[in-house]
Formats: sequence, structure tokens, C-alpha cells
Amino acid sequence: MLATQQLTEFLAVVADRPDEAAAQHAAVECAVRALDADLAVLLVDGGVAAAVGLPVDQIPAYPLTEIAAGRRSAFEAGGNSYAIAVAPLGSPSAGLLALGRRDRDFTVEEICLLRGMARVLELSLQALQLVEAERRQAEENTRLIDSLQRRQRLFDELSTVQRAIARREPLPDILDMITAGAADLLNVEMAGLTVLDADDPTRTSLLASRGVPAEHVPKMQRVPVAALGAAGLAIMGDELVAVDDYAGSPIAVPEIVRARLKCVMAVPVHENGVVIGAMFVGSYTEPREWDKPAQEMLLAFAEHVSLAITDARTLHEMNQAFHDTLTGLASRSLFVTRMETALATSRSGGTAALLIDLDRFKVINDALGHVAGDRLLVAVADRLRECLRTDDTAARLGGDEFAVLLPDIAGVEAAVPVARRIVTALREPFDLDGRETFVTCSIGIAYGEAGAADAQELLVRADLAMFEAKKQGKDQHAVFQPAMRESFQRHLEMEADLRRAVLRHEFQLRFQPIVRLRTGEISGLEALVRWQHPERGMIPPLDFIPLAEETGMIVPIGEWVLREACRQAAAWNTRRGGESPLTVSVNLSAVQLDRADLPDVVRSALAESGLPPHCLVIELTESLIVDHRPETLRRLEAIKALGVRLAIDDFGTGYSSLAYLRRFPVDIIKIDKSFVDDVGDVPAAAALTLGIIQLGQALQLSTIAEGIEDAGQLSELADGNCELGQGYYFAEPLTTDAMQALLFPEK
Repeated sequence: MLATQQLTEFLAVVADRPDEAAAQHAAVECAVRALDADLAVLLVDGGVAAAVGLPVDQIPAYPLTEIAAGRRSAFEAGGNSYAIAVAPLGSPSAGLLALGRRDRDFTVEEICLLRGMARVLELSLQALQLVEAERRQAEENTRLIDSLQRRQRLFDELSTVQRAIARREPLPDILDMITAGAADLLNVEMAGLTVLDADDPTRTSLLASRGVPAEHVPKMQRVPVAALGAAGLAIMGDELVAVDDYAGSPIAVPEIVRARLKCVMAVPVHENGVVIGAMFVGSYTEPREWDKPAQEMLLAFAEHVSLAITDARTLHEMNQAFHDTLTGLASRSLFVTRMETALATSRSGGTAALLIDLDRFKVINDALGHVAGDRLLVAVADRLRECLRTDDTAARLGGDEFAVLLPDIAGVEAAVPVARRIVTALREPFDLDGRETFVTCSIGIAYGEAGAADAQELLVRADLAMFEAKKQGKDQHAVFQPAMRESFQRHLEMEADLRRAVLRHEFQLRFQPIVRLRTGEISGLEALVRWQHPERGMIPPLDFIPLAEETGMIVPIGEWVLREACRQAAAWNTRRGGESPLTVSVNLSAVQLDRADLPDVVRSALAESGLPPHCLVIELTESLIVDHRPETLRRLEAIKALGVRLAIDDFGTGYSSLAYLRRFPVDIIKIDKSFVDDVGDVPAAAALTLGIIQLGQALQLSTIAEGIEDAGQLSELADGNCELGQGYYFAEPLTTDAMQALLFPEK
């Protein structure tokens, strides 16, 4: 009767516990009291799960399993010997409930009671496990219900959008509806849609938004794609970009960080398979992991943006004539139609397509304004007409891209003279409001036999040839060759790798010392970027810098170089103590100089690193200064006002002009290596180099000779009063560790 009562009490105590761990501890405490034991131990899966009488870490588990198996009788722990009674839970391998006494053995009745307790504990633990499994299943069911409800809400929202498209509601209203729906269903405070400008596809404008601060909306019109952060990467890479913690991301836009955006996700928007913009969402409250359902939901909304825009533009095209409204040339659709007809009906062998792209239109458009840019496009169209036969077709495909169709020609050789006439005609100056303006073009030529090629393929070939003409230096034509397709594919692969490299931090800095020629003292460093590709190894700057400038990726790369160079120079100057501080020179791209926020970026890099402004030198190429706009000079003056020094790199190779040296706030001229190479051997070269040095002295500018490779060059330059120099004679561009070893040699 007593045993039954004790089992009942044991069951009540164990069953009252909320979880498995609590039940285990209650079981050993109750068992040790009920049987007046000195020690109680619960083993589960070979380990001590709970114990009373000794700390868990002082109880060996293995001897207890041996006792349960009948292979041992004695048990010692904590310096004491115990008489042991054990009862299995299910089986000895699954678990054991063991009691120990120091002064006497357990009776048969006590062992039976212990086994009853073990059975009660086993059943209680099974019940708790079942309850836990049911709880997890309930949570999963709740999650599934939530998912189904979210999907139903998404279906309802998108059905509403589809009905609005079918009713031909105004496009802005539909885009606002989609943007608001994305914000609601994704439970975020901010959503927006930005689309590439028709006349300048390197810039985007905000078309619809929800939660974007009113003061930021005007600033998001005609913004360079490369300056858009996550949305820009989504456009340029044609891929989803998810940033869980925006402030800590390398692609964060400082102004957006200051607006306290915590996380953002962006996906590209397409029209007929071509990226035309991006849809983005974000939260101001906390960082967030963008899971797969959230990604799929945003992609669904982006697809409906594509559907709405495609439908609206299709309707617009149906209501428009087949001619470009600005120039009067054929539109793209009419051009393709005529090309298809020519390929199907050609009597003389085949048809040629010429794709024409203006080389400097963006510079002119930005410098003179869009009205002047439009007049230039009209004038270009007039000259194209003058170069063609009556049956030929000239078209404006969009922006500054034109095309010419030459039907019924015997071969590609007949198209080459036409391309030459066009290149020559466009080299002549244009008169825009009394201002003489120059623009050149690059032309790609493709030829198709009648019945053996289709219009779209011919345009693709012409586009590849035009890309090759651009790559070969512009202001020329190129005829399509099959190898161009492979070259272009490599270009695309390199571009994709470059975009990934920015996100994966694959860039490294090298430092080349700048030395005082009289003393040999290192007075400064030039920071040079290198790309450590995970598969191709170290990629030289000449292989990726032009591509980075073309795609706009030079902006995040250049900002990282600036910040890292300032940080490292500041650290070395701190270690130098009382010695003269080192300067660090950083090259600036024309694309970076085109950014309105450049002075703020420089100011931020100096503030974060603690580097004094006079220790930073920004290097500009001669051609960049000559091709400047008024905004360029203002930005350089703003940087100069910070205390930063400016240098002209590769001086003498471009369009050297005393007027520009006087006009721009330049402190340093760097003599190009091509002059330094012949200093010791060619008297004329030496005289010219010394003349540049004297010019610098007359204008109170420092001079740095680049590419010094031998002692003879060093001697000539030092004797000619050249102040500073750099080159392999002193050191090649060094890794950070190697540069540190050079600056701080071990004694």
C-alpha cells in the first residue's frame, strides 16, 4: 500500500512538469526522497541527464551501465562507495534510473518500487515528447496556414492589377497600385519602382513609390544607375539583390544610410526580356533576412510591372506612326519590318545592316543640355540621309543609336564605302547655337544572304561589330566576324565577374613608393588597385578598369580604394611618430568625377581614417581635365577646399595646355614614363622632360617622374631639379605587408 502511494506521488510530481528536462530533475529528486537514498542518477542516451547527491560532472556514466548489464557490482563516485540499484527506461541502452546508498543495500521491495518509478518516468517522458511533437506540428500547421493566406492575398492583389491592366487604366495608377501592394504584403515601410530613362539608359528615374521620404523623391530622378546601390546592381547584373543589413553593406549609399534604411531587396524589371528598371522594397525598423517566399513575392510584383509597362508601350506603339517623332527617320519597328522584307525579296544577293552609335553624345548632352542634344540628333539624321541611296532606309533605334538598311547589294564589300562616308560626314563640326560641336560615331556592319538570315540575327551581328569598333578606339567601322561573338561573350563574363567581385571584396591594394630624388627618402605612396580573381588569379588593371568605367562599377571600386588607402596611410603615419607624414595618391576616374557627391565621399574617407587632408593626393588624367564640364571644375574646387592636393597624371601624353594648368587648382604634375624612358639616351627627350620640370617650377608645382628604372635616369632627373620620382628602380607596387616591411625594417 505504501509503494502504491509512493508511485502515485511520483507520477504526480513528474507529470506536473512542463517539459522533459524539468521532469527528469523532478524524478531524481522524488526518487531519492522516496527510497531514502544518498544518490540518484538519470542516464539518457549514455550521458547523465540529471542527478541528486553529487554534481553531474562527478558522476561516471559508464560504471552504471556496466552495473545494469550485470558486469559490475561496485560503484564509486565523489570519494565514496555506493550500493547501487538500477532500473532501465525502455532498455539499458536508452536510459537508466539509478539510486545509491553509502550505508546499506536496497531491499527487493525497494528495487521493485524503483522499477515502478522508472516505468512511470518512461511513460511520462513519452507523453511529454508526444506533446512536444504535437506542438511543433501545430506550429508547422500555423505556418502553412499563414503561407496559404499570404499566397491568397498575393493572388487577390495580382488579380486586381491584371484587371486594371485589362481595363487600360492609366499606367501611373497601375504602378502605384503594384508598389503599394508590394509594401503591404511584404510588411515593409518602403517600396519603389525606378526605370531607365529612354534618352539616357545609364540613368534612372523613380516612377512610383511608397514610404520614400518626400525630400528624397526629387533626388531620385535621372540618377546614374551605378549610384543606385541595390537597385542599380539589380539593373546592371539582371539579378535579385538582397541586403539583410544595409548599413554594413559595401554597396550602401551613404545618404540612404543616413535615412536609417535597415534592409533592402531589389529585382530587375524587364520588357521583352530586356532590363528596363528595378523594383525595390526596404524597411526602416530593423535588419531582415529576405527568405525565399519574400523573394518570390517581389519577383511576382516585378513581373506585373513588366506586364503593365509592356502593355502600355505596345498600345502606344500601335497608336504612333512608324517614324521617330524627333528626327523623322524610320522607327525601330518599321526598320525591322523593311529588313525582313528585304531579306525575303532581295534580287541581288543580300542585305546589309549598319548599326551606328555616337561616341561622345553623352558628354555633349550633359554639357549643353537636352534641347541642344536633340538638335544634334536631328542634324545627325540629316547627314545620314545625305549618305544614302533612295531605296536605303535610315532609322533611329533610340537614344543616340541609329541604323541603316542597304537592300539589294551583292556583298558586304558594297556596304563598307557607305560606312566610310557616314564616319567622314559625322566628323565635320555641327553648329549648335553658334557653338562648334564635334561628335564621332562607331559603325558595325553585318551582311545577310537572301533567305539565309533573319532580321534580328542581322541586328545582333551588326551590334557585335559596332561593339568591336568601339573597343578598337571608336570613330571607325568594323565588319562582323564570327569570332566577335566569342569576344563579346568573354566581355559579358568578365562584366559578370566584376559585379560579383565588388560584392565579394576581391580587390586588393598595392602601394608604390614616391621618393625624393635628392635624398632617397620615401615621402609618399601611390595606391593601385588589383583584382584577385578566384579562378583567373591576379587580373591587371588595364584588363578591368576600362570595363569598370564602362559599366559604372568603378564608382564602388574607386570609393573602396579611396577609403582603404586613407585608412592604411593614416595607420602608417601614426606608426612613424615624429617623422614627416607620408602622402597617399589615389587615381580618380572620369566616371567618379561625374558624381555630384564626390566631395562628400572624399570628406567622409578623410574623417573616417583620420588622415590629414594635405596627406591625400587625388590624381587626374590630362584628358579628363581637358574634357571637363563646369561641374567638373566646381567639384575639384570643393575637393581642393578640403585641403586635398590634386595631381595631373601622365602629363605630356594628352592635350597639355598652360591655360588648363592655370585654371585648375593643380598642385602636382606627374611626368609620363614615356618621357622618362629616353632621358638618358635621347637628348631631345631629355630636353623636353627638363622643360616640363622647369614649367612645373615656374608655376610652383611639384613634379614627379614616373617609371624610373635605372640609375642613369635618376641622375639626369635629380640634376634637372625634378623633386620626386617613382618606378621599379625604387620598388615595384608592393602588397600592404611588403610596403610595411619597407617602411619599418626590422632592426
